[in-house]
Amino acid sequence: MLINLHLIVPNLFWPDASQAEIYRDLSTPSLETLLAKSIATEHSPQEMEIWLCKAFNITQQQNNWPIAPIMLHIEAPELIKTINRNYWIRADPVHLRIEQNHIMLADSGAFDVTKEEAEQITQDLNKNLKCYPNFNLLPLHPDRWYIQLPRAIEIQTYTLDRVTCKNINNFLPTGKESMIWRKITNEIQMLLHEHPVNQARESCEKLPINSLWLWGGGTLPQSIQSPYTHIWSRNNLPQALALASNARYSNLPTHADKWLQNKITGNHLIVLDMLREKAKYRKALEWRENLSDLENNWFSPILNALKKGEINQLTITSISETSLQDFVIKRSNLWKFWLLARPLMFYAR
Repeated sequence: MLINLHLIVPNLFWPDASQAEIYRDLSTPSLETLLAKSIATEHSPQEMEIWLCKAFNITQQQNNWPIAPIMLHIEAPELIKTINRNYWIRADPVHLRIEQNHIMLADSGAFDVTKEEAEQITQDLNKNLKCYPNFNLLPLHPDRWYIQLPRAIEIQTYTLDRVTCKNINNFLPTGKESMIWRKITNEIQMLLHEHPVNQARESCEKLPINSLWLWGGGTLPQSIQSPYTHIWSRNNLPQALALASNARYSNLPTHADKWLQNKITGNHLIVLDMLREKAKYRKALEWRENLSDLENNWFSPILNALKKGEINQLTITSISETSLQDFVIKRSNLWKFWLLARPLMFYAR
């Protein structure tokens, strides 16, 4: 049985390397063994969405990664055959909070949006922004909204993951048409300020949806190629990429043992993104608990499978806002007794 496994684990290490105490009494012997026996390489940091695009041979379009049209494979598959070269861009609902001279952004990881709220808000915004030709918000998912345009717009944007919990003043759209889209965004913010949906949300002590974040614009790539035969994830973008590239896709099982029971040969990608939101919002206790779960449910069974020869090669990719590290482990590496396990904090950047 020949299985090559690639684990992508955003925020495998706590994002603030100065907080070494977060690793205290955190038991991860299997993960530490895997890292110690690996050949490690470090790369420039990038968001998971960008890493996935590069892995599937997708290139930038006007300095944007075309996430929006790719996501149509799961959001609205009936549109795939009819969109031709139309331009799509994400316009996701967010919450902005002013802090001194900063404007901080929270994505839907910090709040819930119902289907009814999304439809009411987008319907009202479309009605009030008719003065802008072709502006039409589509809430294809409660917290993932889209704009379809007949041509590409000349703006450069940042991914939502890049700006979440950051000062957005450093990440506003740039480019030839950025000012008109900043103007549209400002009008949207004014319309949302006293919107009935937000008034109802605030009365229930929920964060108001007071802005949209534009990102991921582009046209559908002509070719999307998967280096993997099978993709396992609970994240929507890997699912869309699998569909677009005709790779097999399955929902992520709760435990590696269940995955191993399938005994499917080939190159597998497993996305373990349970730590991402916890690290982003600095939820230290929950991050520790989720890492312990990954140790017990994934790293320990995978280490055992590697020892038994059930996995030929394992690659662990850790992605964060400060670093991107690849750890490649072959079964033969496990017998290198001189490669001693080190504390997890040793690998944090």
